[in-house]
Amino acid sequence: METIETRPISLRPSAAPARLKPPVSVLDLSLEELRLNLATHGQPTYRAEQVWKGLYGSLAAGTDAVTTLPAPIKSLLNEELPMPVLAPISSTRADDGATHKILFKLYDGRAVESVLMRYEDGRATVCVSSQAGCAMGCVFCATGMGGFDRNLSAGEIVGQILYFARELHAEGRKLTNIVYMGMGEPLANLRAVWRSIENLHEPKGMNFSPRRITVSTVGLVPQIRKFAEYPLPVNLAISLHAADDELRSSMMPVNNRWPVSELVAAAKEYTERTRRRISFEYALIADSNSSVAQARALAALLRGMLCHVNLIRLNKVPGSPLRPPTAEETRAFQRELEAAGIPCTVRLERGADILAACGQLRIEHALAT
Repeated sequence: METIETRPISLRPSAAPARLKPPVSVLDLSLEELRLNLATHGQPTYRAEQVWKGLYGSLAAGTDAVTTLPAPIKSLLNEELPMPVLAPISSTRADDGATHKILFKLYDGRAVESVLMRYEDGRATVCVSSQAGCAMGCVFCATGMGGFDRNLSAGEIVGQILYFARELHAEGRKLTNIVYMGMGEPLANLRAVWRSIENLHEPKGMNFSPRRITVSTVGLVPQIRKFAEYPLPVNLAISLHAADDELRSSMMPVNNRWPVSELVAAAKEYTERTRRRISFEYALIADSNSSVAQARALAALLRGMLCHVNLIRLNKVPGSPLRPPTAEETRAFQRELEAAGIPCTVRLERGADILAACGQLRIEHALAT
């Protein structure tokens, strides 16, 4: 086993330089907040519901495209609650077009990535970003190489999802799953993330099932406990990647703050409180965490827990010496977990030829400009 040298980082996004917040958009507000906002302009309650049904239900590209609204209401919304700025600046496709990745430019020039993945069984999943950059500093992640800029607003998060929902709608398909596994640490921006989930779930709009939403975290223990208190049955995934503190700390600086024992304890509390299975993400890295011995250690750590392990062969990051294990090493790791009674799957690789791992497209664009 080989530990991995880390670079010093701040575990607190608030330690980053202050950034201006994006303008408040119509997608930042809850339906009730939109009702109250329009009421201050003398508009009846049903106008808010028309906006909501247009943007979330009918997937209109903006308030100007909501056909049930009169022109004065459209002008009011465009002036006071403009749609978030999400301008595609780079678009790539892979897997015969089934995987579509976009680099979006935000109002302040920051850039974030989102990916749409279509599957043959009819599923269509959007992987969405919650921050511009990331402060967590995981050595295998391309996003952290660019540093942390700022949290995204709820509207900027929702905007990414609606963009791809419109793309699917034009094909006669529907969005079936949402994963908050793009750029950034979702639980470090929990207020905006949860508002985006609530807005997507609102029955008068998209009415998206929270059981088809997964939020990922590197292991912010206090936020995991807080997340367990939230009412909607959203799925939680924890990026684990190692079963012992020495190795995990060399890969993920967050482990120096909340070691493996505390993280697993919080995960167990989560499953006991919510009665929901938790997922553990495990990126397999050659000559580091992918040995049979590491698989046995992982099985011992998770034995008896209501959980599932997603094994992910490392996405090769330009400029990084890290590489994925062989297919046989991956199968041996999986067999060891299964023999110990730990449910696990090897995640299907999608978009490797278009730098589909989070942050890679942003790096490529920055180098090109």
